[in-house]
Amino acid sequence: MDISIVVPLYNEAESLPHLAEWIDKVMREHGFSYEVVMVDDGSKDGSWDVIEKLHAANPAYRGIKFRRNYGKSAALNTGFNAVQGDVVITMDADLQDSPDEIPELFRMIKEDGFDLVSGWKKKRYDSKLAKNIPSKFFNGTTRMLSGIKLHDFNCGLKAYRRDVVKSIEVYGEMHRYIPVIAKWAGFSNIGEKVVQHRKREFGVTKFGMNRFINGYLDLMSIMFMSKFGKQPMHFFGAVGSLSGLFGLISLIIVIILRLSGRIALTTSVWFYLSMLFLILGVILFLAGFLGELICRNSTTRNQYLIEKEL
Repeated sequence: MDISIVVPLYNEAESLPHLAEWIDKVMREHGFSYEVVMVDDGSKDGSWDVIEKLHAANPAYRGIKFRRNYGKSAALNTGFNAVQGDVVITMDADLQDSPDEIPELFRMIKEDGFDLVSGWKKKRYDSKLAKNIPSKFFNGTTRMLSGIKLHDFNCGLKAYRRDVVKSIEVYGEMHRYIPVIAKWAGFSNIGEKVVQHRKREFGVTKFGMNRFINGYLDLMSIMFMSKFGKQPMHFFGAVGSLSGLFGLISLIIVIILRLSGRIALTTSVWFYLSMLFLILGVILFLAGFLGELICRNSTTRNQYLIEKEL
């Protein structure tokens, strides 16, 4: 099978028939063999009924329905587990992503050899204050921390080689950082394509301002896990050792000053600071030690991604 299209959705009953018609048209024109995996993230507006009708009319349309709303990351991860195509395309169900982009994304994966191609909505029709300006700041920070030169990490329109989506796990709200997760997993050939962004025709956006706070917390989690996920002592032990060493040296100096009669311990702020750094050092060191114990007893401690084997 040439292409698998994963469409996560929540309350998009009005747009689904139009999206399916558009996808069918593009697939027929280019002669692709394909499947469309629609993941209903607990919709309440009859979206699942529409998916059932689409499947009855065309078996290439497959449906997965969550019992409740789990979020976009959960929908994408479930869709990734179900796909069978050589190239996997993700797109939103709100008609803001154009299926006309699919043939070129497919070509960039198959012919140009990219592991992942991310869409870039260079010209957006969203609110500047609510989305455009925060997104630019958000993307700039992610670009700086991850070293991946993409303009739009959060674009829903992306293309992947199948082994990429089979090798990564997306959870929480990590869908914004799939390129970072893919790079962490060893898929570093990441490209970008300017894609068309269309105005929403039906419904309303499902994302609030809290996504920016959650997004930064998730970014910190990914950056930490990519460097220290299997070796937490390298982080906590190093910081704890530095803190403890600073506290110990400070305490020695404070004691010398006290013995020489220059300060009184009970009124010296340096005494309390030195004790604080000593305690923090011990706590951080113990946190790293406990993290190592957990990692060594984890069932995934020796799971590694193998690209080829003879």
